[in-house]
Amino acid sequence: MNISIAAESLFHIGSFPVTNTLVVTLGISLIIIIFSFILKSRIRLVPRGFQNVVESVLEALLNLADSVTQDRKQSKKFFPIVATIFIFVILVNWVEVVPGLGTIGINKIEEGKQVLVPFIRSGSADLNFTLAIAIISVISAQVLGIAAIGIGKYAGKFFVSPFRSPYFVGTFVGLLELISEVAKLISFSFRLFGNIFAGEVLLMVMLFLVPYFIPLPFLFLELFVGFVQALVFAMLTLVFFKMAATEAH
Repeated sequence: MNISIAAESLFHIGSFPVTNTLVVTLGISLIIIIFSFILKSRIRLVPRGFQNVVESVLEALLNLADSVTQDRKQSKKFFPIVATIFIFVILVNWVEVVPGLGTIGINKIEEGKQVLVPFIRSGSADLNFTLAIAIISVISAQVLGIAAIGIGKYAGKFFVSPFRSPYFVGTFVGLLELISEVAKLISFSFRLFGNIFAGEVLLMVMLFLVPYFIPLPFLFLELFVGFVQALVFAMLTLVFFKMAATEAH
């Protein structure tokens, strides 16, 4: 059994390594895009079937957003990014419970040893993926904040004159706020990566030791963890959007 903390390369396009996490992530993206186009082409005024399910999920997410923003207009503005992050991350997280995780792949010789490079691996177990989502979240917060209150007021949250009340305290707090924006990238990316990678390791160990019915509870546990992590990521993004769009007092 070989568990690598880094995503394994399946093949190369020129000098660019195509990893198993990249293939899975692109596959999830393609599935979401295809389903979106199919759903859009079949939308009815009176919903039924799959449209009912989708509308129920989106309505629940929108109501959840309202509980944070307390403003339906603002919720609708933030909703496309937040809902996309939630749906995308939860599907990527749940890839780790797909049959074949860590067991179906290609054999390669690395450092004189034969190792199995699996075809299926959750993108969230790749720090590159979680960092990319974190960057999108943080940059979107800055853009939405500037659009909502203007670049001058938004910059005023971080750059406070030491000669204006509360003087040097305000300047210090502003610098802390600026540092916290960068720290969000680290906390976002490592929280998601750590939880999903740990779950992946747990599943592979359990499947290796007791490969029949014993791992089933752990599979359901990972489904729950994947849901919680996607929800936390999306809700924290929403909170940051709300904070960015609020003027400093």
